[in-house]
Amino acid sequence: MAIQDYVTGIQHVGIPTNDLKATIAFYEALGFQQTGLFANGDSRCAFLKLDNLVIETWEGDPVGHAGAINHISLDATDVTKAFAAVKAAGFELIDQEIQSIPTFWQHGIRYFNILGPNQEIIEFCQILSE
Repeated sequence: MAIQDYVTGIQHVGIPTNDLKATIAFYEALGFQQTGLFANGDSRCAFLKLDNLVIETWEGDPVGHAGAINHISLDATDVTKAFAAVKAAGFELIDQEIQSIPTFWQHGIRYFNILGPNQEIIEFCQILSE
């Protein structure tokens, strides 16, 4: 039950914003293409992609200075098994159970977060196919 057995690499980098429209325009000017725009409660969330790099940006909790990246997300092939492996390895869990957002992508996502040694958030995220 090795964690890397359930992770294929980076899925996205999460950047909060207080101006979603300007953030989308900025990344599009760099060559990114918007691949998703979703409602999440009262806020909106956009995904922008350039080759294999994906940025998730959402309204709320803006930091507004260098270092404003909120999380790094790893692409989980089986979030349930990844969660069990992370728990067994003794990592510091932020989420005590797997979370879900049914409105992201066609069938939703399941994810959980752990805390890194520098207080960085590492998300394990599975985009659901059904």
